[in-house]
Amino acid sequence: QVQLVESGGGLVQAGGSLRLSCVASGSIFSINVMGWYRQAPGKQRELVAHITSGGSINYRDSVKGRFTISRDNAKNTVYLQMNSLKPEDTAVYYCYANLRTMRYRSSDDYWGQGTQVTVSS
Repeated sequence: QVQLVESGGGLVQAGGSLRLSCVASGSIFSINVMGWYRQAPGKQRELVAHITSGGSINYRDSVKGRFTISRDNAKNTVYLQMNSLKPEDTAVYYCYANLRTMRYRSSDDYWGQGTQVTVSS
């Protein structure tokens, strides 16, 4: 069984910063990709950023230069440092991992429960 647990959400004023963390635990053999998605009310879930086990990173255009994703492979943890936050960043942020639970098993997607980020104007 695999769990992803997020922390670090909250309420912040525009221009402020927050740091999200997500720890993957359980029966994990290897993690390919870890990342963050977000979903605002009435909108589809969208990719914010992801990072591969080799360190390759992808950001959505609207967060480039403001958000930084990082990963501690030894701790199965991914972080999202969010600076210069804007009201349009308000959403529930979900941690995501594509991982294998056994050596010869195909990888699967796992999701955290989500953490609310609210940016006031």
